[in-house]
Amino acid sequence: MFEFLQHLDSLHQGFWYIALGASLFFLFQTVLTFIGGHHGGDFSTDFDGNLHHDTPFQLFSLRNLVNFLLGFGWGGVAFYNSIESKTFLIIISVIIGIGFVVLFFFLILQILKLTEDNTFKVENLIGKVGEVYLTIPAKMGGKGKIQISLNGTNHELQAMTEAEENIPSSHSVRVIYIYDETLVVAKI
Repeated sequence: MFEFLQHLDSLHQGFWYIALGASLFFLFQTVLTFIGGHHGGDFSTDFDGNLHHDTPFQLFSLRNLVNFLLGFGWGGVAFYNSIESKTFLIIISVIIGIGFVVLFFFLILQILKLTEDNTFKVENLIGKVGEVYLTIPAKMGGKGKIQISLNGTNHELQAMTEAEENIPSSHSVRVIYIYDETLVVAKI
């Protein structure tokens, strides 16, 4: 099956073995990821170096090692006949391997953006500024409406005020707290 490798020099063979081995392992990882293979077994191959504890990305992990070897191996195979200096070829292959790790990191960040919770929660409006749409009666005597923006989305919500006088339309207000799912606001 690998007879074509027998006639290559040792560096070229090394690049091929690394590329094929990393590709096979990458394929195995990908299949396990899609079928949920991460739930089996009690061992972890990720190194917990606490480099950036608040990020989901770990620099030293089996997945990153495979990504590096994938770029390193295939980079060496691809440029072996194009680059005469073997030292320069190894440096280029290392750069390509690092590029694969960086690319993987970028893709993970993009995927994590898709998992953000952007559901509307009225509690997130406390401290935000809005504009009165329908006059708000004084001393919690009734409900008016305000227009307020959260996460780039405009909302029209009921509001009350503890102020001594009504707050007329077009005035700016700040949300102080929430009472019975109604915003309690103060004039700015």
